Amino acid sequence: MKHHIKSIKLAQEGKKRIDWAEQQMPVLGFIKKRFAKEKPLKNLKIAACLHITAETANLARTLKAGGAAVVLCASNPLSTQDDVTASLVKDYQISVFAINGEDKKTYYSHLEAALKTKPRITIDDGADLISLLHSKFKKQTDQIWASLEETTTGVIRLRALEKSGQLKLPVIAVNDAKTKYLFDNRYGTGQSTIDGIIRATDILIAGKNVVIAGYGWCGRGLAMRARGLGAKVIITEVDPIKAIEAALEGFEVMTMDQAAPLGDLFCTLTGNIDVINKKHFSRMKDGAIVCNSGHFDVELNLKDLKKLARQIKKNVRQFVDQYTLKNNKNIYLLAEGRLINLVAAEGHPASVMDMSFATQVLAAEYVAKQKDKLQSKIYNLPQDLEYKIAKLKLQSMGLTIDQLTSAQKKYLSSWQIGT
Repeated sequence: MKHHIKSIKLAQEGKKRIDWAEQQMPVLGFIKKRFAKEKPLKNLKIAACLHITAETANLARTLKAGGAAVVLCASNPLSTQDDVTASLVKDYQISVFAINGEDKKTYYSHLEAALKTKPRITIDDGADLISLLHSKFKKQTDQIWASLEETTTGVIRLRALEKSGQLKLPVIAVNDAKTKYLFDNRYGTGQSTIDGIIRATDILIAGKNVVIAGYGWCGRGLAMRARGLGAKVIITEVDPIKAIEAALEGFEVMTMDQAAPLGDLFCTLTGNIDVINKKHFSRMKDGAIVCNSGHFDVELNLKDLKKLARQIKKNVRQFVDQYTLKNNKNIYLLAEGRLINLVAAEGHPASVMDMSFATQVLAAEYVAKQKDKLQSKIYNLPQDLEYKIAKLKLQSMGLTIDQLTSAQKKYLSSWQIGT
């Protein structure tokens, strides 16, 4: 079995992590049990470019239980848990190409290694595999049944590809499933981002001016958690509707230009480039802390920050770099501008990833069954599959809900019945 990991000797600790996460992922467990019996993915090759964490390990194990041959590579050079990769290879015979801290050349060589296995389904967190398929591996696009996209950033990229008329394979926008974004993006990102910031800095959130760029579901989650810890939350937005929502939720809303001199802590969650740039860095107060939780490190213009700095001290604390600007103010960059919740913490809690990865798994099963009907465009996951996942989650939580009566169903489906 081909693989490229840090050390197989780390497997024992990785196995503990995987087992612990599994206990918090009952929905995936229900599906795994069925998959082991039915084998809906038998002999199907799946390549997944994801954050290689204990939760992802349980996704891979579920796909394998369904009969798939799975290969994993990292979607972020700093989010890989090396002990988990070791356990996946040693204990579960799952091929992994990922090393924490790998350089850009190694990162892309790992993506290429995954595609060279000639998968039928790809799973992406940021659309890097699909980008390679549309550039260096064009001849393989007609062999792909579909790709499953996990994150907002990736869906944005893929919709641009579709709009340009250049999308060459079907895509299931898993990120746009309610069982994903309403929970993973909001509650997962909110909690894990705060977790990463506190682990990296040990600061008190209460009383801080926290500037959050982007009021999508990830930004909402962080804003909610920051306010709950006593922060004064400022939202910056480019979408007028989201800005109104933030204002009516009681948050301050302003431009980044206005927020720059006020913020003690800045976090970007937009999926776009240059959200914080030279003019913002130069106006920040001494001691301002800057981080990103929006997938790629491009949200912070780090080239601008380096140009403004007269001195850079790496690792003044783990995951903290100090940039002393020419005006003698210090700005502290966390996790090199990469995902703070995965670099400095452990990513989303397993119990919320349970729903996201259950959505991924059922999307893969859906593709296997519907492959001949899918065209080269972006699809949403069928609502009945989302309801199936939600019902399993409720079951795992010991909760029951009401059911519509036949009269209620008739009323909702009829236009003749008036007030």
